[in-house]
Amino acid sequence: MTVPSASPFKIGLVQMACSPDPAENLEKAAWRIREAAGRGARIVCLQELFRSEYFCRVEDPALFNLAEPVPGPTTERLSQLAADLGVVIVGSVFERRAPGLYHNTAVVIDAGGELLGLYRKTHIPHDPLYYEKFYFTPGDAGFRAFATRYARIGVLVCWDQWYPEAARLTALEGAEILFYPTAIGWHPSEKEQYG
Repeated sequence: MTVPSASPFKIGLVQMACSPDPAENLEKAAWRIREAAGRGARIVCLQELFRSEYFCRVEDPALFNLAEPVPGPTTERLSQLAADLGVVIVGSVFERRAPGLYHNTAVVIDAGGELLGLYRKTHIPHDPLYYEKFYFTPGDAGFRAFATRYARIGVLVCWDQWYPEAARLTALEGAEILFYPTAIGWHPSEKEQYG
């Protein structure tokens, strides 16, 4: 394991309401990243699949049009923001890796704008309103720690949190902090009980 970071720092976590328009959501995320950086955050983590509403509630082949390559337009925009603001950004994208090969991918962009690497979601749910196996192939990038300007971080995605071995393996790679971009919210019927 690595030696823990010498100095404490702030982390910004963005969980925002999304519209059907990916460009609008990317702009909203950029605004939230700037806001977090302005409040002193050194690492900013966006929610899972932040460029769109959570589309896995239905199985619709037309939604594959939301996918993009990595690197691609979203990672380029996040890289520019990271460099301009001096922050590390963890962003989750719907990756089109090759024809017919799609992933739920989290990218790690260092504070200088460099794309350090990616993690492809390994554990893919397929339950009512979470039809992710229709869209995503399980990841094959392994569990890694990324040496950023501020700390060694590990990234897993959403449902991976229910599998503690993934966190353990990422920590064994030297991760000091684990990030889990997540799109899970609450169901309207739970509001009265859980707020």
